[in-house]
Amino acid sequence: MIVNEEAVKKVLNDVKPATLVAATKYVDAPELDKLEALGVTIFGENRVQAFLDKYEKYHGNAHWHFIGTLQCNKVKYIIDKVELIHSVNSYKLIDEIEKQAKKHDLVMDVLLQVNIAQEESKHGFAAQEMDQVMDYLKDKPHLHPRGLMMMAPHIEPEKTRQYFKATKDLLTALAQKYPQYQLTELSMGMTNDYTIAIEEGSTMVRLGHALFKEA
Repeated sequence: MIVNEEAVKKVLNDVKPATLVAATKYVDAPELDKLEALGVTIFGENRVQAFLDKYEKYHGNAHWHFIGTLQCNKVKYIIDKVELIHSVNSYKLIDEIEKQAKKHDLVMDVLLQVNIAQEESKHGFAAQEMDQVMDYLKDKPHLHPRGLMMMAPHIEPEKTRQYFKATKDLLTALAQKYPQYQLTELSMGMTNDYTIAIEEGSTMVRLGHALFKEA
């Protein structure tokens, strides 16, 4: 896959006021420079090994987020290289990020992944356990929760609206209940449904195929 220049320009305009996180798992390191030249400022990686390879080869000024499912034994490899982990989906992962962030004397910004549609095939906390999660984070000074992340079901885009709205409502409720965390970010929306996600309050969209074309 290679960068589709016209598509990137259009998407950067269309996603406003949300932030574009370019899902770069589809492309090799040289395409990252093209994305940056077009105005993309955040790259999102799904796989640790592929990310580490690109991280070594890329020397630009864009920022790195980790957006894929993160195994606990891989946290140590990325903890000092990414600025935001979108997919924090278990207490075990919270513990490991706290452990590794403490080792590096840093505070890691994270998003808590919620399985708002309660799909068995998806990771994430249930909406009804988020109070418990927030309480658990009180003893994790090296984690800074900034908001929520979700993945909508693979259904007709318009039917995903209810799930985006529910996630926004959940964030609003949590932000009011836990003002000390300043929960403001909503990472939701992908190539097939990002316009609806933005309409319902997304602040970050994770787009891959919308930005690239076959070589």
